[in-house]
Amino acid sequence: MEEPPQLELSNLEIQNTGPDTRDEKTACADEVDDCPIEEVRLTVPITDDPTLPVLTFRTWFLGLTSCALLAFCNQFFGYRQNPLYISSLSVQIVVLPIGRLMAACLPRKVVGIKGTRWSFSLNPGPFNLKEHVLITIFANSGSSYVYAVGVITIVKAFYHRDIHPLAAMLLTQTTQLMGYGWAGLFRKFLVDSPYMWWPSNLVQVSLFRALHEKEKRPKGGSTRLQFFLVVLAASFAYYTVPNYLFPTISSISVVCLVWRNSVTAQQIGSGAHGLGVGSFGLDWATVAGFLGTPLSTPAFAIMNVMAGFFLVVYVLLPVAYWSNAYDARRFPIISSNVFMANGSRYDVSRVLDPATFKFSQSGYDDAGQINLSIFFAFNYGLSFAALAATLSHVALFHGRCAFVCATIYWIELMSLPYLLFQLNRKTADPYGGRRRRR
Repeated sequence: MEEPPQLELSNLEIQNTGPDTRDEKTACADEVDDCPIEEVRLTVPITDDPTLPVLTFRTWFLGLTSCALLAFCNQFFGYRQNPLYISSLSVQIVVLPIGRLMAACLPRKVVGIKGTRWSFSLNPGPFNLKEHVLITIFANSGSSYVYAVGVITIVKAFYHRDIHPLAAMLLTQTTQLMGYGWAGLFRKFLVDSPYMWWPSNLVQVSLFRALHEKEKRPKGGSTRLQFFLVVLAASFAYYTVPNYLFPTISSISVVCLVWRNSVTAQQIGSGAHGLGVGSFGLDWATVAGFLGTPLSTPAFAIMNVMAGFFLVVYVLLPVAYWSNAYDARRFPIISSNVFMANGSRYDVSRVLDPATFKFSQSGYDDAGQINLSIFFAFNYGLSFAALAATLSHVALFHGRCAFVCATIYWIELMSLPYLLFQLNRKTADPYGGRRRRR
């Protein structure tokens, strides 16, 4: 006698529920899985395949290699007048064919680690999406600029002093790990919160889906991968012209070409050392230099940055310079150098003891105070003001939410020792100090 087919518990529960209960469950599931940000909902899928291998040999090899290469290349090209930045997006594109080549060529042999029970496979299967994402995260970790390297560069290049490699390594690691530590402390607000979304990451998510998902081409249209390949070829062809064939047209100033011998015209029209009025650039690094990736940045952020840029560069800076505030006209309008009172370059060696590399008060009194260009002074002042403005912005626009979250977090933190104390009491005396009557 055949046994009746067995139903899964989830299917049985769905059959026993009415339409109202089923709709409520569906609504609850949608509410849990969906993100409140529309751009994220349209880009990031909510599905997952937990069977895909992640920490494979390909992931570690390609991830560490791409991290090291991007760290070296971005640091090397960062010393250019117009720094060349290689983002993790480039690694995201290059790694895909390499990963699939390794999946096709590497043996499926399992390699054991001597002295342990651990083993790994050189080729656990096809190159999958999760490996690709993790390799890109590796590359992104190495693509960012390390600010502590600037200190080391200044000491060696400008002051001609040696610094011990161990001290340099500890300096860079301390600053980097401090940043990761702060990010970990505020993970609840910066990572876990669905409202804290990063627009640049959505570009990479869209590219991941275009490279890995099989999409049917609509009639008269194109798939994501086809559109990406067309844009890639067009951008490569365009970028070759101003950067390789004709580098002189990467930045053109009409004002400087017309009035070549006028200092005022150079200050107004120069795109490198002036206000850039009447100049334009064909180099994408020049066009997108003030934002990084304007194609993925929201419009309100672009308008905000452009408004601040216009007010500082074309209103505040010219008024302060041509009104000769703080003797600004003695120095260049835009420069990162330091100057003497007469406008010449400041002799830093006079204020530093060459034997001990310490500050010399007598040398400073003899050389005079340090003078900055008006743009450099505004840059420093507004940078410090931006730090305070960040706190003011959060307090004004998100103060109530931050106060509630901090209060709840503090209550949970303070109640944790009390809960542990009660748990220990119950563990030591399960009857709570009372004995059962016999």
